[in-house]
Parts: sequence; C-alpha cells; structure tokens
Amino acid sequence: MHARTLLTTLMAAAVGLALAGTSQAQQWKPVRPINLIVPWAAGGSTDQVTRIAASEMEKALGQTIVIVNQPGASGSIGTKSAFDAPRDGYTWTAGAAQDLGAYETLGTLKTRITDWHLFLNVANIQVMSVNPKTPYNSAKEVLDAMKAKPGQVSVATAGVTSAGHNAMELIAKVTGVKYKHVTYDGGNPAVVATVAGEADVTTQLAVEQADMIRGKRLRPLATVSDKPLELEGFGTIPPLSQTLPGFTAPVNYFGIFIPKGVPDEVVKTVEKIWAENIVKSEALKKYATSRGALFAPQYGEAAQKAVFPAVQANAWLLFDGGKAKVSPDTVGIPKP
Repeated sequence: MHARTLLTTLMAAAVGLALAGTSQAQQWKPVRPINLIVPWAAGGSTDQVTRIAASEMEKALGQTIVIVNQPGASGSIGTKSAFDAPRDGYTWTAGAAQDLGAYETLGTLKTRITDWHLFLNVANIQVMSVNPKTPYNSAKEVLDAMKAKPGQVSVATAGVTSAGHNAMELIAKVTGVKYKHVTYDGGNPAVVATVAGEADVTTQLAVEQADMIRGKRLRPLATVSDKPLELEGFGTIPPLSQTLPGFTAPVNYFGIFIPKGVPDEVVKTVEKIWAENIVKSEALKKYATSRGALFAPQYGEAAQKAVFPAVQANAWLLFDGGKAKVSPDTVGIPKP
C-alpha cells in the first residue's frame, strides 16, 4: 500500500535523524509526575491512544504520566491549559494535529502547529456509519437523503474542527449536501449517541467505532478516504471514492504535543524515547491493528511536514465554510 510505504520511509528517516541528534543529548530525569492533558472526553480516539503511549513512555522515563481529561470548545480548552502552563516540561497535551493547527484560524486559541514539538503515534481514518435502524445501506443512499431533505439527516461528531466534523464538511463541500450537525464533547460520546439513535450518522474515527461495528450496533458504509479499511473482526469497509470518484482526504495524524520553550533536554529525551521505544512498541502496533488505524510514529521536522497537508485542508475547509474567524493565509497557512 502506498500510504504504508510512505509512512515507513518517513519513520526510517525520523529515526535516523533522532539517533544522530540525541546520542550526545543530556538525559532528562523527571522528578515528579508529568501531566498529560487530553482535551477530549474519556474513551475517545485521543484518550485511547494517548493512554497506551503514556504507559510506554512511563517505562522509559521512570516516572508517572497523569492523564487529565479536559474536554470543551473542540479541544481548545485543554490545549490552552497546556500552552499556558509553565514551560518546565511537566505539562503536555495530545490530539489530532489537524485540530491543533486550526485553533488560530478558528479564533479559539492563538497558537500555530509550529509552536509545538510533535510526537506522532498513529494515523486515523474516519468512517461514515449509520444506526442500523436507519434505512441507509450505502453512502450513496445517505448522500441522496441529505440532498432530498437538506438539513434533516443528523450527523454526530465531537464538534467543530473534530475529525468527524472535518470529514463531514469535506463531504458537504464536494457534494453540496446539507446536514444537521449534532455535537458532543468527544468522539466516543458521538458514537454512543449514534448507537442510541440520537443521530442518524456519525463520521468519527474508525478507532472510536470499531467495537460498535464489530457488535453490529453501527453499520459502516464507507471510509472517508480513497482507500478501503480492513477492520479486524469485521472485514473490509469500502472507500467513499467508490461513490464519489476522485475523492481523497489527507492523512489524519494523532500524537502527543509539547509546547516549544521547554528545556532542550526534555525534547531530546522524548525524541530518544520515540526513536528507541515508540517505533518498536508492540502495544501501539496491536492497538492500531485492532482498531483500524495506521501505526505511524514520527517527530521533529518529519512530523511537521507529515501533518501540514491535513492542517492546511482543515483550516481552509473551516474558513470556506464560514466557521473560522481568521483567514488561514494570514496565520501561515497558504491555500492548497
């Protein structure tokens, strides 16, 4: 698969750079627990993968990492807490890089993707799924219903800028459909709400839907991508490009983010852990395989380059859709 080949190449380059740059670095030994703020609700995609990554890092650091769930305002509240905390290396955050890169455009938090050290762990893919009690058996049927009943077919997501919202907005831009947006404090609540019948559709991440899909409590119709997804215990979910020829979506990377300005030894130590431990993590690999994600550890300049297409697409999608206050090209994000 082309995507996996690209990820493998980038990972190898990142590891080589890290090993060269960290061999002489002073090892950071944290003397107290590290607070890792997850700016979304417990149980969602960010919460799931961050807890696994934190557990792996604790072994290498010899120190506890405390996960603090602080949802609200599409992730910007918890992210702001990390951004405003003392730059001593003891407060980090996590999430999707495309969300982090859109906050300044949205006007919710004055920060850019380049203000952060990115430590990516997986790449996630969104899936259009429906409550099995709905009459929809294909992505085409959902889109046809949205065209026939503008603003009436409800879609549950984790809120503006979330992966699910970004996916549905991209679909709306390509097709011209209008839908009813129902927002929740995280991907897991949005998925559960769809299962409960509060919404007809969800376009949240496969990792958040996997158990409900395997349990036949959600009916997956298409990946919001030009690539199919093999979900362990279910089978193949076809790509939306089968319904919408030529449809593509940028890779949606997740990870842990440390604000720039922390001591250099903190950054070098985490880079070393990423190069020597995270890239070999069987726990993260197992998570990715079982949940329908791509194992994709990266950091440094390679990570910044990898995430920018999704940051760019997300920021302009929000701005063109009238949901952003600041034009992306004025905050360092040129139009694609």
